Order: sequence, then structure tokens, then C-alpha cells
Amino acid sequence: MDAPSHRELPQNIEAEQALLGAIFINNDAFYRVADFLKPNHFFEPLHGHIFELMGELIRSNRIASPITLKTFLPATLDIAGLSVAQYLARLAAEATTVINAPDYGRTVYDLAVRRELIKVAEDMLSTAYDSAIDCAPQDQIEQAEQLLYDIAETGRYGGGFETFETALDSAIDRAAQAYQSDGRLSGLATGLRDLDGKMGGLQPTDLIIIAGRPGMGKTSLATNIAFNVASIYDPTQQVDGSSRPAAGGIVAFFSLEMSSEQLATRVLSEQAEVASSNIRRGEIAETDFERLIQHRQRMRRLPLYIDQTGALSIAQLAARARRLKRQRGLHLIVVDYIQLMQGKTQRAAQNRVQEITEITTGLKALAKELNVPVIALSQLSRGVENRDEKRPQLADLRESGSIEQDADVVMFVYREEYYLKNKEPRPGTEDHLAWESEMKDARGKAEVIIAKQRHGPTGTVAMTFQGEFTRFFDLANHDQASSRRE
Repeated sequence: MDAPSHRELPQNIEAEQALLGAIFINNDAFYRVADFLKPNHFFEPLHGHIFELMGELIRSNRIASPITLKTFLPATLDIAGLSVAQYLARLAAEATTVINAPDYGRTVYDLAVRRELIKVAEDMLSTAYDSAIDCAPQDQIEQAEQLLYDIAETGRYGGGFETFETALDSAIDRAAQAYQSDGRLSGLATGLRDLDGKMGGLQPTDLIIIAGRPGMGKTSLATNIAFNVASIYDPTQQVDGSSRPAAGGIVAFFSLEMSSEQLATRVLSEQAEVASSNIRRGEIAETDFERLIQHRQRMRRLPLYIDQTGALSIAQLAARARRLKRQRGLHLIVVDYIQLMQGKTQRAAQNRVQEITEITTGLKALAKELNVPVIALSQLSRGVENRDEKRPQLADLRESGSIEQDADVVMFVYREEYYLKNKEPRPGTEDHLAWESEMKDARGKAEVIIAKQRHGPTGTVAMTFQGEFTRFFDLANHDQASSRRE
């Protein structure tokens, strides 16, 4: 309570001057800091303006020097008794070396982050003291986490517009990534070659819906993809000190339906090829148990994080995803499933369609904010069961308007075998012989129907599904898997 009522904000004018002087000496120094330093990071507005002008000149292949810069600043400007020309000349004359330019830039950036932290803290304090009656403390916490995440992740506190040049650079980087990758993929590989061939991998910022009736295997498909991404995670160190995966990624799995133990059992069953039903009942041989232990040792360090909280709200999910990305990194989010989530406003909760709209809009916004693909599972309406053609359509999505609108990709999981099992005619009849033939063709096969893809073709991907191991894989491997089981 005895702390002074006002303290100076952290800043280092000398570091700002030294950085600008270093860029005057050698314009290449600009590129050593341009990827993380922005004009608004400078404490002195004039220095920020000078840095911005330097960037415009250098990017247009012109020389940034005191002579070229002074024409863009007011000639009448007085800087501590110096004219613009004199001040710029002093910055260049007193500069020591360009080698320290990145250190100067990092100092300026770090102090800007500290000033922004002070601003966030003051806003939190003010809001906590004078919050509205209907403003819950949890809302304030989530808002603060959002602001802190923005600072930690990018330092771009206001967002806003970016130039088309920046967008073009990102597009070229994405194309180069696809060209250089082994599978010619621009996104995360799902581990399912035929599916990747249709989608080019899981694209950052995309909301991908996997939908199906109960028993079709949509959770199995999502679990398989999550495991495949996490199992090949290979982080590489970047020049700026950050890490970027050469393959795979860190996965956040929000399991609103199953417990983490049930999810782990599925993964173990898939990898060890021990039926999950046998694992639950303990009906396994000693060799099976040894195989489970071996796979546990191999998989225990997987970067696959499971949140088993039920009835999670979109705000809580977003806050936890931001926290994971800040603390450990994050490259894929899986949500199982949308209909078990809650909106963040009471008004939305009173209208289920409006609540689903709020959830899907929030998931799409989160995918863009964190720059990761989000896979969200969804139930289908019972209308599918009431028609002869059981293959799902976009209209079968529950509360389909917002899901179809917000999703970049909509995939349906369909297994003819599931429906044929329930239509077995009386044994010994001609119908039963025909049914057996159909079952033989359908056994172990599945379809992933891509009904919508914003940036690619639609169509059907034929796959193999092993129900006892809850595992999907490419149809080309079907015969190999069958012989391995035998």
C-alpha cells in the first residue's frame, strides 16, 4: 500500500537510438529485427515513425539514410534543440556496430511487452474493482488470458489489417512447405494417405467437421488421426529460437464423452492389436499383456494431451487451448463432440440452434487465432435411419445451418456393414444368401465422404475399418491387415 502512485513505464531510449543508428550504417540490419519488431514497440513515437519509414524504403529496394529519410519528416520538428536533419545525422554518427542490432531490437521489444503487461494488469485491477453486476469473475479471467496470450504469442496487440504482400509471402511459404514435404502436403499429415491425397493434409485455421451416426466410428477416426499426428512429432529449432515441427505436431484432445482412460485404451488397442473389449474384460493372454506394456513404454511420451471435462463451454475450451499453446505448443485440436459443448451466454443456452452457432463460430475463430486445424465431431439427426439410402448428406447435420456454414471441411463416416448386420434375413433363404454376399463385400470397409471442402474437391475415400481395434487405415492395406490377423 506504500508503493508510489505513479512509476515511469519501462523504456530504453538509448537502445532505440542505437538500433536506428545501426540500420543507418547497414540497411541489412533491418531484416534482423523486422520479423518481430514493429513501429509501435518503440517508446518514443518519433523513433517508431523513423523505423516505419526505414522499413518502407528498404522493402522498396531504396537506401534508408539520414539524407533520404529527412524528406519524409517535418523540417520544423524540434528534437531537444536539434533539427530533424541534425538528429538523424547524430543517430548515424553515434552508432557503434550492426552486430548488436538484434540485441537492441530484442531489448526494445521486451520493454514494449512489459509495458503492455502493465496495461493489462491495470485494466484487470480496474475491472475487478468496478465490474458490472452481471460480469462473472470467470469472464474476467478468460478475457485476461486472451490478452496475455496475444502478448505471449505475437505481440500484435491490436490485430488489424496486413498488407497483401504479407499474405502473398504466407501463401508462397505454404506452397514451399507442400513442395518440400515427402507427401506433397501443405498441412498436417493425418497418417491416412488416401485422405491426405484429397485434402492435402489438415490445413491451419480450418474447422474440420467429422460427422456420423452412432457406431459409424467417427471417434475412432478422430483418435487415429490425433495419434498419427502426435506419434511423428519432430520439432526443429528455428533461427529465431522457436521450434517448428518438421513432421507431426502437439495435439489437444477435448474428450467430452469418454474419459481419458477410455481414450487411452482405444489407442493401446489400435497399436498393440489387442481387442479393446478384451482389454476391458481382462480376457487377454500373457503375450497380449506384454505387448500392451511394450507399447505403453513406446507411447508414454507422446505429445497428446487429453481434457476429459464434460459439458465444456467454448470459452473454457479456448482458454485451455491458448494455455497449452503458450506453455508447450499446439498444432492440432480435436473436440469430441460439438453437441456436448455449451455456449458462453445464457441467452444462447435457451436456444439450442443459437448455442450451436455460437460454438461453431467460436471453434472457427479459435482455429484462426491459434493458426491450427480444429477437428470437431458432430452427431447426425435420426432422419438418416428413416430412408433407404443411409449415406449421410449435409442436411443430416444436427443444427446443420451453422455447422455447414462455419466448417471448411465436412466429412461423413459411413459403414455399410453396420446397417447390413441389422438386416439379416432368415437363414437358409435366398435372401440370406444374397445378404451373405453383400456382407462379404462390405466387411471391414468404410467410406469417408467429403461432402464439403472449401479449398479442394469433394468425393469419397474408401478405407478399411477394424472394429475390434477401433482402427482406420488405407484400403490398399486391407489385404495386408487381413493376412496379419490370420
